[in-house]
Parts: sequence; structure tokens; C-alpha cells
Amino acid sequence: MRTPEYLQKGDKIALVATARKISMSEIENSIKEFKKWGLEVMLGKNILKENNQFAGNDIERADDFQNMLDDDSIKAIICVRGGYGSVRIIDNIDFSNFFKKPKWICGYSDITVFHSHINKNFGIETLHSVMPINFSDKKITKETYDSFKAALFGEEISYQLELSEFCRKGFCEAEIIGGNLSILYSLIGTKSDISTDSKILFIEDLDEYLYHIDRMIMNLKRAGKLNNIAGLIVGGMSEMNDNEIPFGKTAKEIISEAVSEYNYPVCFDFPAGHINDNRALILGRKVRLEVGDNVLLKFE
Repeated sequence: MRTPEYLQKGDKIALVATARKISMSEIENSIKEFKKWGLEVMLGKNILKENNQFAGNDIERADDFQNMLDDDSIKAIICVRGGYGSVRIIDNIDFSNFFKKPKWICGYSDITVFHSHINKNFGIETLHSVMPINFSDKKITKETYDSFKAALFGEEISYQLELSEFCRKGFCEAEIIGGNLSILYSLIGTKSDISTDSKILFIEDLDEYLYHIDRMIMNLKRAGKLNNIAGLIVGGMSEMNDNEIPFGKTAKEIISEAVSEYNYPVCFDFPAGHINDNRALILGRKVRLEVGDNVLLKFE
């Protein structure tokens, strides 16, 4: 895997909207914060466009992303929010210049489309991280922002956490990949489908019915995505829903049961995803995962 150039004060970053629409009031706090970090912020020309629920039509969203990919002065592209829409433009993006000169692609949730596509096809690290729309949320933790900045500027990243229920002890060193479970599920069988063999898989999700969590996990299992991994990290499984007739298991129980026949380490309640404590993860980077009396995740 190749690592994009780390940021320095004075560098330019770009904000783009590849999915749901956004307003200036929703991103102005992030712009102020990035400037405090010493960065120059460039906005996609279509970033405030509206097309029903999208931030402009597919062509406009793709053009913004493409322009920032091709601008060699831009050191990182930060997607302002998720929602839905990135998959509608991914096949219209020309990554040839990006492959020659990689830059950080940042975001989570729907941005898993880019993380997976880049990992599978170009072997370049990307950053699963907080997004500008979150910067106005006073509940987001300091660790969330600090870890995002540390990852962008090339500082050491290591997380030590308390052991939670359903964790399975063990140790591994491997590349970490993954992202939003619903997106990973939707990409199976496409040119953006990641290989999980001998890698640490990270998953998280929000606002899903429990039976659908089970459906997606069963799909990953049947597709061979869970049997040869080095380890599993489960982040936030937030605001889960149930039917009138209960499914009978929590999201954590569903996942734990699905991987019970395997022997690799499993970590639950990792602080990443649609939660207030959303720590940065460098996807594609080799990490050390230790699940013992506590949990250690250290990026090499």
C-alpha cells in the first residue's frame, strides 16, 4: 500500500460533496478549524448545489471530485458528509492522476465507496474519519478531531481501550480495511469489492433493522469475507431498529454468533463510526491489534 504525502501548515485541502446536499452553515465550523490547523481550504464549485436530496446532479458532484483529484496543489480531499450518492459517481471518476500522485481521501459512512474502490484498484491508503458536517456537533469528542489531525499530519496513532462484551482475545498484525457495513454489503460483486483475506476488517453502521444486520453479515459470511480475515473490529452499531415481532438478538450478538466458529481476535465497541467518539483509521495501513485484558490498536 502507498501512503499519500502527509500535510504541513500552508497546504491546501479541498471540501467536496459527493452524496447528500449540504449548506454553508453546516460546514463553516470545519473551515474555521482547518484554518486554525494552518491549512488553506478550497471548496468544490458545486458544493452547495441541490438536486433533490443530492448535492447537485451526478455530473456536478463527479466534476468537483475529479477537479480536486487532478489539482496537484490539493493535498487532501475531505468529503463534507455522507448520506447516499457516492456510488452513483464512482465509475465516472478518472483516478489516473491520483494514482501517479496520491492524496488523502477522507470521510466515513457513504464515503466507504471511495475507500473500498481505491483499496481494491489502486493500493493507496485512505482515511476513515470525521467529516465537516460533524464539526458543528458539540457532542463530538476531542479525541475525534485530534486523531483526524494526527493522521493527516503524520503523527503516531495508537488507541488503547477497555475490553467490552463479546470481545474475543487474540493478537494479529495486518492491513486494516472496511468501513460502513451497508456500503460494503452493497459493493460485493462489483469492481469496488474489497478482498478481506489476511486483513483486519472494520465494520460499523447506523439506523438499520436488526434483521438486516443479520442479512448483511450472512451475506459477507457466505461470500467468504469473514472466514479468512486476520481480525475483526466492530465500531458503532448505533440506533438499531427492531420489528414489532422482535428479532431476538442485538447487533453485537448477531455479529458475535456469525464469527463464533473462527479463531481470530474480535473487538467490539471500537470508537469509530456514527458515534460521538469517531477516531481516525488509516485504511490500507498495517496495524497491530491486541485483544487481551484491554484492546490495543497501533498503526505502524
